Amino acid sequence: MPDTLIQDIVIVGGGTAGWMTAAALAKVLKCEPGPDGPQGRYRIKLVESDEIGTVGVGEATIPMIQLFNKVLGLDENEVLRETQGTFKLGIEFVGWGRPGETYMHGFGRFGQDLWTVGFDQYWHKLQQAGQAGDLEAYSINRAAAKAGKFMRADASLGNSPLAEIAHAFHFDAALYAQYLRKYAQARGVQRVEGRIVDVVLNAASGHVDALLLQDGQRIAGDLFIDCSGFPGLLIEQALKTGYEDWSHWLPCDRAIAVPCASVPPLIPYTRATAHGAGWQWRIPLQHRTGNGHVFCSRFMGEDEATAILLRHLDGPPLAAPRTLRFTTGMRKLGWNKNVVAVGLASGFMEPLESTSIHLIQSTIARLITFFPDRGFSAPDIDEYNRQTRFEFEKIRDFLILHYHLTERDDTPFWRHCRTMEVPESLRRRMALYRSHGRIVREAGELFAEVAWLQVLHGQGLQAQGYHPLVDLIAEPEIVEYLQSIRGVIAQCVEVMPTHAEYIERHCRAPVLTMS
Repeated sequence: MPDTLIQDIVIVGGGTAGWMTAAALAKVLKCEPGPDGPQGRYRIKLVESDEIGTVGVGEATIPMIQLFNKVLGLDENEVLRETQGTFKLGIEFVGWGRPGETYMHGFGRFGQDLWTVGFDQYWHKLQQAGQAGDLEAYSINRAAAKAGKFMRADASLGNSPLAEIAHAFHFDAALYAQYLRKYAQARGVQRVEGRIVDVVLNAASGHVDALLLQDGQRIAGDLFIDCSGFPGLLIEQALKTGYEDWSHWLPCDRAIAVPCASVPPLIPYTRATAHGAGWQWRIPLQHRTGNGHVFCSRFMGEDEATAILLRHLDGPPLAAPRTLRFTTGMRKLGWNKNVVAVGLASGFMEPLESTSIHLIQSTIARLITFFPDRGFSAPDIDEYNRQTRFEFEKIRDFLILHYHLTERDDTPFWRHCRTMEVPESLRRRMALYRSHGRIVREAGELFAEVAWLQVLHGQGLQAQGYHPLVDLIAEPEIVEYLQSIRGVIAQCVEVMPTHAEYIERHCRAPVLTMS
């Protein structure tokens, strides 16, 4: 083997981030189990301690998780059975624009294209004239979600909306990590139990040479992947990388999490309900419902936040509430020397748009794209870090939009959010939309135009105009076009099974009292 090739990869920390990383690398790097441990060109070890818990509240996903499971060759129904999972068509936002108002960010496309401009521009023209229905009527995902219906997309149905359903999952993150642990270990990943007490740095290069465990073991490696959570054991505590704090834009810094008993109906979407100083998530699983209250400690105390959460549960709590403290932002470098941070070690975006697990997935994909040899090329690392920053900043702006674009002034928190300064990049987007309803997606950013459309409109920003080329189509033809889309989607939703029926038929999990 050439001396330049990496051989030993060490993952620090388990949980969702650690075991997603281990499973993906074991698959892509073609690792194999041997009689005395992993064999093949690459050897992967994962170091974790049973004494150290994981955050484990990232239970909602977005549709790209399907690609991750597909790369690993996982059976979707099996994954859902093993993780007590359900399906997700979008996120419902309650009370964000104004108290009592509700809208949904549904996955997938809207309507169908007509002539030279997108569906949304024809909708803008009629909406401004008072002749268009709510956006929900033109999205199979949103219409099905509100009706409690679900089915997977059926590509054999051609251009039917039933061929365009986009879905993600709700699942128990701890069970997903356990499932991937079995997968990874079966492919040669060696799990090392132990608490890390010291990190050995190379005096010349500053790279991490090895980990020292409490029991005296020395774990050497070429590439280290930090999945240690908020503390960033390697990326921050050992390498002093630094952290970029975005709490001036995203002020929530606490979350109270608690599971409760499931209450029917089993809805196919996540719910995010705004409260006086933050918001509450509701994630329906087969065996329980996940709940949490994300709030800003400058505007609300922990006792009050806990009381609000418990008061708004659908069923009896199944455990004691637990508090998570965080600072929204990102590491100044996601890859520093021979350490790559994954998951919470790389930064924290609050779970408002279910991006936590996706950021793990995209980080793994980016690491594979720029996978190093022992030379750890600076241009490669620089480009990795540039792409990481781009992804974080675009997600950041999308999250800020939910807080800033509001008419709420009923509490000091919401008055702060609506009047705070926001990034110039977000101001430009809002101005562009306000002018002619235009939305521009920049070079592979996560959230597409339809996502921005739903939040911009849902939060109350009205486009003042529309694309001039819309007027190439006569208004009666546009009216007929929109009515046809609404009618077809309504018919499709009518024939779909309920979410609970679909799960019962395809992926019902064994009964658990608690995960």
